[in-house]
Amino acid sequence: MIETKNETFDVDVLLEEQALVVQEALSSPQYVNVRRRIFRQLVESLFFEGIIQPEVVEDTKEQIYYLRGISQTGEPTVYLCRGKQHSTFGRIRLSNQPILRQAHGEEREAESITQFLLEVSGQIGADETRLANFIHELEQTLLKDTLAQYYRSQAQVMLRERSYDELEGNIMDGHPYHPSYKSRIGFNYVDNYMYGPEFQKPFRPLWLAVRRGKARFSIAKHLQYKRFLDDELGEEQVYAFTEKVKATGNDPREYLFLPVHPWQWKTIIVSVFLEDIRRNDILLLGCSKEEYIPQQSIRTLANCTSRQKAYLKLSLSIINTSTSRVLAPHTVENAPVISDWLKHIVKNDPFLQDELRLVLLGEVMGISYDPVPLADYLQEKTYGVLSCIWRESLQNFMDSDEEAIPFNALCSVDLDNRPFISSWIDRYGAEQWLTRLLTTSILPIIHFLYVHGIALESHAQNMVLLHKQGMPTRVVLKDFHDGIRFSRTHVVDAKTCPALLHPPEYHARVNRNSFIETDDPETVRDFVHDAFFFINIGELALFMEEYFAFNETKFWLLVRGIIETYQRRFLEHKERFSLFNFFAPTIGVEQLTKRRLFPDTELRIQQARNPLYRKDVD
Repeated sequence: MIETKNETFDVDVLLEEQALVVQEALSSPQYVNVRRRIFRQLVESLFFEGIIQPEVVEDTKEQIYYLRGISQTGEPTVYLCRGKQHSTFGRIRLSNQPILRQAHGEEREAESITQFLLEVSGQIGADETRLANFIHELEQTLLKDTLAQYYRSQAQVMLRERSYDELEGNIMDGHPYHPSYKSRIGFNYVDNYMYGPEFQKPFRPLWLAVRRGKARFSIAKHLQYKRFLDDELGEEQVYAFTEKVKATGNDPREYLFLPVHPWQWKTIIVSVFLEDIRRNDILLLGCSKEEYIPQQSIRTLANCTSRQKAYLKLSLSIINTSTSRVLAPHTVENAPVISDWLKHIVKNDPFLQDELRLVLLGEVMGISYDPVPLADYLQEKTYGVLSCIWRESLQNFMDSDEEAIPFNALCSVDLDNRPFISSWIDRYGAEQWLTRLLTTSILPIIHFLYVHGIALESHAQNMVLLHKQGMPTRVVLKDFHDGIRFSRTHVVDAKTCPALLHPPEYHARVNRNSFIETDDPETVRDFVHDAFFFINIGELALFMEEYFAFNETKFWLLVRGIIETYQRRFLEHKERFSLFNFFAPTIGVEQLTKRRLFPDTELRIQQARNPLYRKDVD
């Protein structure tokens, strides 16, 4: 049957190798650097979201923050850090100096994130279970990012001159605001090595045949299921899989072919769907010939055998940045419908299609195995754990002289401590290059909102920058199945607006932030403001000031000027500019840390100071 001796030997060798790597990494400078980063982002978010109110002392160009706590023995402790509140949404950015802890008359670097949270927990007011879960996420982030940064240092992984697919793994920074940016709860350190994007290890998904009557299926209007599978898998592979279904005594026409992540199969699917496997509702077909590597999002895989073929976005039952990475069946079924709609809009909008040449990576097919659970309380185990969305490959949309980078590469620093974009700034000048970048990225986002009433969740992982020798040319947008928001009342062409599946009660109960339609235009606007301006462009503003001394206020004047120039050109949409007012004094942003510490009984949104504020349009 299986050559267990060789397999066992290989597994044992891998376990031993990675155990030694863990030991080395935890004793490396990278461990200290990662711990300090998590500490900084944790404290920044606690301050910004108003979870803790520090004592603040002004000190020349920065502020000193004091946090008082109680040790486990009941003695007072004080945490001290330095930083600055920025005009970028009032965000607080701590300096690179270590956070200090004062206790027993001594002052030294605070080295335990867990100890810190326990000592200030009285000010936080979270229940013990939620606090313990949050601490676990932070500890796992410390482990996973230490291993990634240690690997990067040992392998001397440089970012410059890398292809787009390589950068999707080599950009290791994770979320710039969320403190548990790389927790990957569910992966042990060997899983992390095998399937983490930083390690760029190719693997082959497993393919299943799932019974049509228990699956949800959706495909783009211009595609046909069999022909698409033939193109993606190859006719020979599809034939071989079809014969395997016949060999079980079942009719292939009653099944859909569905890939599954190897970790998901062995960890979740076999246990959760054992009866389904026994009944032949799920048939194991084996691996296809082509290999894939994970992108930044971990669950999206790029075909490294045939790069023009579709990306696979697969369910993965891990928690990363505090969010489950399964794929809800209703969003999988909506995916091609939403992509068809958005692509139709672009095709019929000369500004988007001809002038901006905007690229949308369509989600062209979705399959989700979604049997009716025996009881509602069992749905948590099965909902969304076996799904796939096929997304168009970027390689099919680039001009021959264009190159691509993930948008968050713009704020990355290489191993030599030089920013990834340094050579471009040197070549074109900061203001000229930045103006082109901001114009290229802002215009399609605001045009979609103003003219079509659709907000796109364009955070840095959902945007790709196309450029020619470093000069931005256009952007690529992706991830639409749960990454848009609109009000049907305010969509301009209501006739083309598709009927979408709404979140079922169970999904809405466990994830209140997961919805596409709303009646509130401010909620639609803030979807753009939060993801695009607050995190994506806001991080760039802070980065440009830190590394290139480009004034933060000047940065936001550039952004505002681009929006104002657009508005002067499209005066026929003046009413829409007021409806989706980007110049309001405050905007709503999601409280990512507060969501981890307190029950999800309400939307955790706070009003943040808007750097684009203009009094005359208040």
